[in-house]
Amino acid sequence: YIFEDLKNSPAKITAVYGGRGIGKTTTLMQILDASDLPHSAKLYISCDHAMFYGVSLFEFVDEFSKRGGELICIDEVHGASHFEKELKSIYDFLDIKVYFTGSSALHLTSPDFARRYSMYHLYPLSFKEYLELEYNLFLKSYTLEDIFSNHENIAHEILDNLHNKKILKFFDEFLKVGAYPFYFEDKSKYIDRINETINTILHTDLSKLFSIQPDKIDTLKKLLLTICVSKPLEFSIDKLAATVGITKATLYKYIEYLDDAELIKQITHEGKRFASIRKSDKLYLANTNLFEALCATGEIGTLRETFFASQVGTKHKLHYVDKGDFLIDGKYTVEIGGKDKGYAQIKDLPESFVVADDIEIGFGAKVPLWLFGFLY
Repeated sequence: YIFEDLKNSPAKITAVYGGRGIGKTTTLMQILDASDLPHSAKLYISCDHAMFYGVSLFEFVDEFSKRGGELICIDEVHGASHFEKELKSIYDFLDIKVYFTGSSALHLTSPDFARRYSMYHLYPLSFKEYLELEYNLFLKSYTLEDIFSNHENIAHEILDNLHNKKILKFFDEFLKVGAYPFYFEDKSKYIDRINETINTILHTDLSKLFSIQPDKIDTLKKLLLTICVSKPLEFSIDKLAATVGITKATLYKYIEYLDDAELIKQITHEGKRFASIRKSDKLYLANTNLFEALCATGEIGTLRETFFASQVGTKHKLHYVDKGDFLIDGKYTVEIGGKDKGYAQIKDLPESFVVADDIEIGFGAKVPLWLFGFLY
């Protein structure tokens, strides 16, 4: 969904960042393939390859530029020593177009990076993208405003484009599989690949970037597992720290690490916008497929909220509220539940909606949950 913007980026250096396993390398390959430059003028490198150990990234790119290089795609940039300084030197002194990828855990969105380079955030597959890849379809995406104001017509439009129209069957599939594109490479090993990805993030990315001791990696895993089996607000920070076996200060730090690595998602209370209230953040896994890898299953209400947060949170600001489940962009209030969910908790609120699971088509202010997988 960001390919055209990436390909046409006028920036000298363009970054694609996001969690592991979501398709950043493939995106770089597509950028190279779409370029009209001769093969000798464009290059792909991966900085986590053994041959780059001890090699200056700036000197390598400089040498390629001197030999006619005009476009270079640098994967896993965090594998290069002092990559921030090396990229700055490339930007300041070399005449070459650069794309690079990195994990979100690199803090690539720091002001220094954001000021100098064009930044594009790649997210896991949406429900729409999963359907397109799995069933060879082409489907439209819709804005949040479209969905709230015209969801009945949109749902019919989508169903008319589906094989046998079994949207709820497809939605059940997506909650378990398909958030990471490597699902389509070997479906039988998908959950194993997710576990491998989690271990790589913990043992390689976070351990290296934040100098976490090996014995503390198990604590990070325990924190992930606790989030997996718990309701989002079941634990206070004090209780969660005691359960995992670390101090509150360390817990806050670890939550930040896991959020940066896009393994979890934090949702703050609306009152924190005004610094007027002290409430724990809601902690969710980053997507519903992680439940399959970490704890086999999740509580249905938590799964629903996790799906909603993972899809809507890509483009919109979410807070949790006392009345309803989420406040979106400070405007829309939604209450999430099953098909029989009523309006009692939000009946007096403007711009409020029930987001209901297990329905194909909504009515009035009741909107199908699956439809929020069509935002990108």
